[in-house]
Amino acid sequence: MPAMEAVVHVLKSEGVDVAFGCPGAAILPLYKAMERLGGIEHLIVRHEEGATHMADGWARTNGRVGVAIGTSGPAGTNMITGLYTAIADSIPMICVTGQAASAKLHQEAFQAVDIVEIAKPVTKWAVQIKEAAQAPWIFREAFRIARSGRPGPVLIDIPVDVAKQEIAYDPSIDAPLPVSEVRPHPPRVERALDMLLAAERPIILSGGGVILADAAPELAELAELLQIPVQATLMGKGSFDEDHPLYCGMTGIQTSQRYGNASFLESDLVLALGARFGDRHTGTLDVYRGERTFIHVDIEPTQIGRVFGPDLGIVSDTRLFLRALTGLARERGVSRTPGPWVARVQELRRTLTRREDFDDIPIKAPRVYKEINEFFDDETYFVTAIGLYQIWGGQHQKAGKPRRYQVCGQAGPLGWEIPAAIGVKKARPEATVVGVVGDYGFQFLVEELAVAAQYDVPFVLVMLNNEYLGLIRQASLGYAMNYEVDIHYDEFGSDNVKIMEAYGCAGTRVSDPAQIRPSLEWAAKEAQRTSRPVLVEIMIEREANTPHSVSSIDAVREFEPLPEQV
Repeated sequence: MPAMEAVVHVLKSEGVDVAFGCPGAAILPLYKAMERLGGIEHLIVRHEEGATHMADGWARTNGRVGVAIGTSGPAGTNMITGLYTAIADSIPMICVTGQAASAKLHQEAFQAVDIVEIAKPVTKWAVQIKEAAQAPWIFREAFRIARSGRPGPVLIDIPVDVAKQEIAYDPSIDAPLPVSEVRPHPPRVERALDMLLAAERPIILSGGGVILADAAPELAELAELLQIPVQATLMGKGSFDEDHPLYCGMTGIQTSQRYGNASFLESDLVLALGARFGDRHTGTLDVYRGERTFIHVDIEPTQIGRVFGPDLGIVSDTRLFLRALTGLARERGVSRTPGPWVARVQELRRTLTRREDFDDIPIKAPRVYKEINEFFDDETYFVTAIGLYQIWGGQHQKAGKPRRYQVCGQAGPLGWEIPAAIGVKKARPEATVVGVVGDYGFQFLVEELAVAAQYDVPFVLVMLNNEYLGLIRQASLGYAMNYEVDIHYDEFGSDNVKIMEAYGCAGTRVSDPAQIRPSLEWAAKEAQRTSRPVLVEIMIEREANTPHSVSSIDAVREFEPLPEQV
């Protein structure tokens, strides 16, 4: 059969039922195979970076491997940002690129670029198919690698002459390659339990690895059995219900709560699950580490000790570790009731809060998140990216279930939300999907609204518009400058409502906090009625700030909010 038909058989058997991309001359053999065999829905994007973010959102939502497709040359280079985002956040994804004919690669042929070498730093594996007979097996291995250990992206480059060939392949006797389980070494589980039981003020730090392993139920079971408070990292947000009495917030220099920082600073042991100790979480390491004992559990061995050496490192899938630890505790007959430490954490949570019930005009950002929390339920899927609104989201927005709060945490590419929301909605067509965006990042990949309109992909966009590059403006104050951060050029800057209408979508602008809730209600109904994206643009105060970025959580030990938040 044609080599690309073999590839399509592999894609379908690996659970791919939708792909995102755009055709070009060098990748047409794959598109022909997709047309002939069917079974994979395809959304034609307006920019290849958009395709990668759609595949990313799709994969974050259902845990499968997302697929983005592009042709040769700039199609591949346009995908690099999406690959970087996926590897930074451990998202399984495969990018497929067409390539000039093999014999022309050394002759600077049209759109011939060594995309494999370009992509290597931002992928788990980047490979070019040099022999047509390798095609199905390289794709099998790509899916195995994308899923294995710490998940991540793979790039496969296919020269057009290779793609046109026929090979011997029988899909009826083929299947996905197995992914090995990473189980904890029992003596280390024993040691971890001993350390937890000896600690007076332990906390569990739930990272993105808990969500990737679908380990939220096991986390809740352990926390309740041993009565250990739980914090989440930004990537772990949603892994533990934020309304649970054992939840004790987020620690960090930006996306954090006051009670989270305070709880962390009073703890004496941290059990970190699938967390990478990112710098915005830790701040200055000597303060973060303090006199605390650390147990670090991660599926990727080289993550342990990368930022600092823990007192105990355990290589394991987080779900398998939690099952082993809980099972061991039950074998020993260990079960606890809430004690003084849990009471202390709950007291901090009651007292060290940030105000949200502002009625001011212009609107203050925390009020927006108060309305979001009260209107949307915990089955809603949220996507958000980078800037002041990511920080406000970390501080104020609640997440009750895994995979419902999705954020491009480490790479932080502007424009991620619109394509990611498309991917989420394609993965969960029945769900309500909401993108929380800023006025600047909204325009980076705004052209992907056309994709949502073309394929009837409805979602709600909530924009916090301060007409500035808000976070950069705030950071620039440290340089005694205020240069090139104002994007306001008429009454509204860009008329974002008209932009939505130009794409066949709808929108409304809100300046009064009393109108936020009715506008959210209208947007949710309008998106459902039209099967198109709908924007609620909320004009917030232009000088809005988050708590000023600091280099150490020690600086927030006695932290007081800025006047805007009092």
